[in-house]
Amino acid sequence: MQQVNGVVARAKGEPVRIEKINIPDPGPGEAVVAIQACGVCHTDLHYREGGINDEFPFLLGHEAAGVVESVGEGVEEVAPGDFVVLNWRAVCGRCRACRRGEPWYCFDTHNALQKMTLTDGTELSPALGIGAFADKTLVAAGQCTKVDPSARPAAVGLLGCGVMAGLGAAINTGNVGRGKSVAVIGVGGVGMAAVVGSRLAGAGRIIAVDVDDRKLEWAKNLGATDVINSSRADPVEGIQALTDGFGADVVIDAVGRPETWRQAFYARDLAGTVVLVGVPTPEMKVPDLPLIDFFGRGGSLKSSWYGDCLPERDFPMLVDLYQQGRLDLDAFVTEEIGLDQVEQAFARMHDGDVLRSVVVW
Repeated sequence: MQQVNGVVARAKGEPVRIEKINIPDPGPGEAVVAIQACGVCHTDLHYREGGINDEFPFLLGHEAAGVVESVGEGVEEVAPGDFVVLNWRAVCGRCRACRRGEPWYCFDTHNALQKMTLTDGTELSPALGIGAFADKTLVAAGQCTKVDPSARPAAVGLLGCGVMAGLGAAINTGNVGRGKSVAVIGVGGVGMAAVVGSRLAGAGRIIAVDVDDRKLEWAKNLGATDVINSSRADPVEGIQALTDGFGADVVIDAVGRPETWRQAFYARDLAGTVVLVGVPTPEMKVPDLPLIDFFGRGGSLKSSWYGDCLPERDFPMLVDLYQQGRLDLDAFVTEEIGLDQVEQAFARMHDGDVLRSVVVW
């Protein structure tokens, strides 16, 4: 066991603070990773606000890259010294989804079995089973994906959550391909990644929708061909007008609210696809829609789990594209900060001033 610094949320709504935490030696199937960079994601703020569950105290942070320090018995996926990106869906290889060759839908993903603790022995709940706002963290070895060690940690670590979710929502879930039209509703970090993923996949028209002109300008710089400020114009009408009156082939809701999902539903073409990747809260309901509209419009209504990614397949490929200059992950890193600036980063994120603040060691 060793002791390191970590960012802990002790109670709902309270400011986070740096505390000493205990990291157990890795057991069977586990690994200890020395963190090099970790993005500040909105999910971490949800944890602090009690929006995920009430299992306080939380060790926050999950969009991370680092170096494997030690591994437990039976670990073959990675070895000490490997540079890895962490993920929060380590697949089991045994459930019905894995057995039928669809491990990205794994129904029995897992994390480390041992618990990290405060110095008084209080067990910590690591955010998304990772807890990477810490000098080191304990994870399941399957949560570590080895990638090119020359890549910039602050950039490639973002594949661990938001960027992968958006890229995957477009490429994996939405099946965006050459010449297709795509609309992305909400261009925060996840939505911006969906814009980038659509461009990477060869989409012909990419329409970004948001209420913030700053974000829309960022989206144009990252590949959006058109933008709509939905605080000033009806997004459904705007998307239809830009697609010859038909609607987009794929509409990605990166907000996750009933009103934005309804917009996505009606802004798609006949036989088009709606992808929900924005995370709703438990009390939100599917908006009241005539059943004939579900039937008459055809197509697909999908939710995207983590961009339907398979880390061992997708992370190395995307890091290679980044290294080749074909995927601009650096554009998502608005600022690099220290571990003691996470609370301030939450405020800047809430105000829409950043795509990502990234803690670097």
